[in-house]
Amino acid sequence: MKSRKRVLVKFSGEALAGANGFGIDTSILKFIASEIKTLMENEIEVGIVIGGGNIIRGVSAAKDGIIKRSSGDYMGMLSTVINSIAMQEALEHVGVEVRVQSAIKMEAICETFIVRRAKRHLEKGRIVIFAAGTGNPFFTTDTAATLRAIEIDADMIIKATKVDGVYDKDPNKFIDAEKYAQLTYDMAMHDDIKVMDDTSIALAKDNSLPIIVCNMFEKNNLLKIIDGNYDSCSVVQKN
Repeated sequence: MKSRKRVLVKFSGEALAGANGFGIDTSILKFIASEIKTLMENEIEVGIVIGGGNIIRGVSAAKDGIIKRSSGDYMGMLSTVINSIAMQEALEHVGVEVRVQSAIKMEAICETFIVRRAKRHLEKGRIVIFAAGTGNPFFTTDTAATLRAIEIDADMIIKATKVDGVYDKDPNKFIDAEKYAQLTYDMAMHDDIKVMDDTSIALAKDNSLPIIVCNMFEKNNLLKIIDGNYDSCSVVQKN
């Protein structure tokens, strides 16, 4: 039975690219690994989902009709596996034990996702990185993150982004953008508010799973949030 705090952290693939805009910036991997290690040192069980947008996105691959959307999405899933392996290496480099579990079988590279095995890894103090999304096309890694968080009985899902929360407009483009400290699930599904895709939010709502949106580049931010300090983030939960 789970006795310690357990969280699922969702990182975007684009964030791993850094200023390059493509590929993997190892300095960002190093920073994330350090932040995750801090959580482990505070006896927090951590699952991770990483997007694949720094390599390829299914929607983009299929935009001109040559590549079918389903095939594009499978290509995107493979991108998340690449990112997951990179993150595994970075975490092991700082002395953290890690397992990668993929929704698509690829035994030569990683384990296949089995929820009971994932929970056992977490209980033993290992990080578990969930790769290949849900294993199905037409679903985003946001939905995969929410699904895995529910399956492993996480206390919350933290979406680590490039900004410190949810705004009514892009804060990088509009100086008058206003931040939401708290939102309901229904508010988060409004078209003009981009938290996660609607499927993932609806799934979180059905299971009363809090979603915390924060800046992934603020040192010790993840630990502060898990300890209940929500000053530098936005919280999506029930009224």
